[in-house]
Amino acid sequence: MKILSNDKITVQITDHGAELASIMANGNEYLWQGDIRFWGRRSPVLFPIVGRLWNNQYHHEGETYELGQHGFARDCEFQLTYEEENSLVFSLESNEDTLKLYPFPFILQIGYRLRDNRLQVIWNVENTGDREMHFQIGGHPAFYYRDLDLNTKQRGFLDFGQKHLLLHYLTPAEKGCVKPEHQELRLPDGIMELTSDSFGCDTYIFDNSQLRKMTLLDRNRKPYLSLEFNTPLAAVWSPSAVHPDVPFVCLEPWYGRCDTVGYRGELKDREWIQHLAPGKSFTGGYTIVLEDL
Repeated sequence: MKILSNDKITVQITDHGAELASIMANGNEYLWQGDIRFWGRRSPVLFPIVGRLWNNQYHHEGETYELGQHGFARDCEFQLTYEEENSLVFSLESNEDTLKLYPFPFILQIGYRLRDNRLQVIWNVENTGDREMHFQIGGHPAFYYRDLDLNTKQRGFLDFGQKHLLLHYLTPAEKGCVKPEHQELRLPDGIMELTSDSFGCDTYIFDNSQLRKMTLLDRNRKPYLSLEFNTPLAAVWSPSAVHPDVPFVCLEPWYGRCDTVGYRGELKDREWIQHLAPGKSFTGGYTIVLEDL
């Protein structure tokens, strides 16, 4: 476990999955601490896919590969390759095991940089092979509801930044994949009320760069945490349809998403797939802002 700390925030990151494990400030834990009754993870990195493949399979150059939901990076041991007072970088390099699942040589770096009340999460993907690489990457951080009261259905609010109409996929449609149609989410003031009934659809997936920021508000509409990002997709998820008393919600910035129902095409032709030429790098990520400090 590695620690970053300043006069406002203390952050912990594990070697396993290079996963963010804690965000503490003013005696409050902001990051869900994991519980298998609801969801055992905290903030996994999703790579080399986001979401599920149709039948957990993809096709590449005449071969069929099996790959589970969200890929394998979250279950790998990363190496700490850079450290200074307020920054850390963890690295994962392709190996014999990863190449059986995903036939592309790569180096994946996950960085964390703490500045004032902001934690920047940085992803760098390098194609170390001699052919074009196809991949997706995303974040899945889970945050506690503030001042949770299980005697009421009310959990707080989510501010989408004056977006009065958002389009999201119908999820999950079948086998964890989506139908191509969208539903409308109408928000007269750009704010969605979060309740124990909000996630009957399981996951809201917003595409086409509709969002750049999401802010969690407590039950008095006071902001306490924001996620800032520049990704083409973003998702919001909580397992409250199965567990009404779940105490967290996930705000997820994505470069990619699950397959459309019935997709059997090539990996390179998947919707929202990213392409990287040999020897080239991709950089992305997001920033967590503690608004109440």
